[in-house]
Amino acid sequence: MRLHLTWPLLKQIAIIPKTCFSYSITSSCAVNTGCKPVKRRKGKKPKLPADWHTLSWEERLADTVTPLWRMSYEEQLQWKQEQQHKILLEMTKQLAQGSMHFFSNDLGFPLLPIVASPVSDGYRNKSTFSVNRGVDGNPKTVGFYIGNGKSGNIVCVHGDLLLNMPSKHKMVARHYEDFIRLSPLEPCILFHDGGHWREITIRTNSAGHTMAIVYFHPQTLTPEEISIHKAALVEYFTQGPGAVCQLDSLYFQETTMTRCSHEQSPYQLLHGQPHIFEEVLGFKFRISADSFFQVNRAAAEALYNTVAELNRTCVGGTLLDVCCGTGAIGISLSPQMQRVIGIELIEQAVEDAKFNAALNGVHNCEFLSGKAEVVLPNLMATLNSDGGLTAVVNPSRAGLHYRVVRALRNHPGIRRLVYISCKPDGEAMRNFRGLCCNSDDKRKITGEAFKPTVAVPVDMFPHTPHCELVLVFER
Repeated sequence: MRLHLTWPLLKQIAIIPKTCFSYSITSSCAVNTGCKPVKRRKGKKPKLPADWHTLSWEERLADTVTPLWRMSYEEQLQWKQEQQHKILLEMTKQLAQGSMHFFSNDLGFPLLPIVASPVSDGYRNKSTFSVNRGVDGNPKTVGFYIGNGKSGNIVCVHGDLLLNMPSKHKMVARHYEDFIRLSPLEPCILFHDGGHWREITIRTNSAGHTMAIVYFHPQTLTPEEISIHKAALVEYFTQGPGAVCQLDSLYFQETTMTRCSHEQSPYQLLHGQPHIFEEVLGFKFRISADSFFQVNRAAAEALYNTVAELNRTCVGGTLLDVCCGTGAIGISLSPQMQRVIGIELIEQAVEDAKFNAALNGVHNCEFLSGKAEVVLPNLMATLNSDGGLTAVVNPSRAGLHYRVVRALRNHPGIRRLVYISCKPDGEAMRNFRGLCCNSDDKRKITGEAFKPTVAVPVDMFPHTPHCELVLVFER
């Protein structure tokens, strides 16, 4: 079915008459939602079905993005437990190589059973959809990639069968696709090839509120020309077919970079409220367009409860929350601490963290903005260990900067460090070695070495191979 709609708003804008245009709206197509079970081999990543290349593109995407989706959730948890055990064995092997300790096949510390996510389907509260050439060759397709740029075989596929994604995200993405297909502007697939429409990020909360952020490459368009397309976007999602999405916030970011912060290129609020809010463990948190927040709220509660339980012996004193985001961990643990100090790179996230502390009546938290490797060494010199000093670090997959590890290691007051890693077999392994290796004057590592004492996996990402690993180091 094809409908035709002329935008009345655009007719009223006479700044640049040539950009007053008409759009066509194409209805979305239904896809096959069936799936075929696959037998699982213990301890090994599930194999793709033998007829994988004959499956629908949506099924192939699901096998790529959520490779465990054909397992039962119980099987997924068992598989992840086994994987974390293998990773920790590799860690103990590497730590033994850098110290006088003898390596054995025993971890030497307990690996507790994995904590399951309370919700396994539709749990993501944030999704970013790309724009590229689809299965039918249409370059204005909104979805996820199969293939790679080097091979030149990228195909953008709709995420209809992705079990980790809520239906609201898929709905907004489909309407964004309809909108850009109506637009006379081309998509921006490669920056040097021109084009304008880029990804869309969708954020939701447990109350059903929705924020959408549209990314746009201005190329050579003037501000007046861009304003016309922003107005069309707003009208589509407020008065046109996209109104069914019921967006609470619609943001627009003009940028010539792949990723940039609000400070580098401001997020422009085109419609609705500037923030959405989420509740975790009885605390309310404000979420901005570019703030970090765990993508699985229910599992985040399980994660923070796990950290709190592991920190019970260190009640009181000061908690150092490195890579604190919007302050969720520090604020959640604030009732059992005398003082909480959070450090975060993204300035807007720090503003949100300060707001969140005030919103919840929490007065023992303070949050500092800047690179942890710059802020932390200077901060450590001012901290005393009266009442105890505990560190919680929750870095990205890139891990902690070596200067952060060195500052934490060299402060004698930190007797316990809780490391939360979403990829412990990646750069975090380098951090583990830095925390536990022998002293090294050349590297200015003079503090007493830490030792791992307990590990707990928390499944934050059902249907994917990933989970969070909470690892406690003590000395």
